[in-house]
Amino acid sequence: MTDATVSETGNRLKPLTPAMLRELSVRSDLRGAMQTLGHYGAIVLVGALISMVSSRWGVLWALPLMAVQGYVVAFLFMAVHETAHKTAFRSRGLNLAVGHVSAFIIGLPYEYYCLFHWDHHRYTQDPDKDPELIVGVKPTSGTQLAIAYSGLLQVAGRLRLMLGHAITGSVTVPWIPEGKRAVIVTEARAYVALYALLLALSLWFTSALLLWVWIVPLIIGQFFLRPYLYAEHTGCERTRSAFENTRTTYTAAFVKWFAWNMPYHVEHHAYPSIPFHALPKLNAIVDGEIVHRGHGYITTTRETWAWFRRQRQAASSTQNSGRDATGALS
Repeated sequence: MTDATVSETGNRLKPLTPAMLRELSVRSDLRGAMQTLGHYGAIVLVGALISMVSSRWGVLWALPLMAVQGYVVAFLFMAVHETAHKTAFRSRGLNLAVGHVSAFIIGLPYEYYCLFHWDHHRYTQDPDKDPELIVGVKPTSGTQLAIAYSGLLQVAGRLRLMLGHAITGSVTVPWIPEGKRAVIVTEARAYVALYALLLALSLWFTSALLLWVWIVPLIIGQFFLRPYLYAEHTGCERTRSAFENTRTTYTAAFVKWFAWNMPYHVEHHAYPSIPFHALPKLNAIVDGEIVHRGHGYITTTRETWAWFRRQRQAASSTQNSGRDATGALS
């Protein structure tokens, strides 16, 4: 992935000097370790509280904690994302280790996601080539839109794809090169085998621990993660400029922390080699060039929801006009 902020006319909007880029692009094992240990520490702490509360007072009393755990576990997606760029750590081995563990926890095979995300950066907002748009849910009703914002269809889709890769040994999606397809199949089979092993062990020990501290929270967490992800590009222009096709959302410190600073998403797309911990500094430099700004995720979610509704209404009007024209000619 290259650092590019190229507009449709080919003009760079606000380039960093080579010295500034080198300074901001320095990766750190220490910063990566602090972020990772903090994130996983929160998961272990809340998981322990869920186990204690559910064993003493019952599962229902632990549901609020499961919602908290869901937020934290679902946002391990950000660890997968940052390690996919190999910017979470200076060490390639640490990037791979944290990436694979985090990806396994959220049910998103790591090597597959790296290739998927590569094409997303290459073809951001290109409806024919951006994988996020190709596989994205296209709601045709209010009910479908609400389901899309739950994130459940997206999770079901990627699990179905992973199972398909594991069972059939066939990979047909265009963002996976021919030479990488065997790797994707092997990875999918390894993930499925490990999931099956954990299920077998849970049944053997008649333990629901993983269900309450991992699976149920992960499902709940999609209700937080999916609106966040929709905020990144929904309603932005379909141009090559990261300053036009991506949104930065200004939000609370704890949101930025659990999201590994990815609310600074324009900055990330403009300069993907810059690690997560340097994005606030980058924002101070390029903030004046940002076109799409979100002001908190509640407000931004209202805006993206309204954009989807307008798109659906426009598509419906076009279809109705087409029917009217056909009827007039018949």
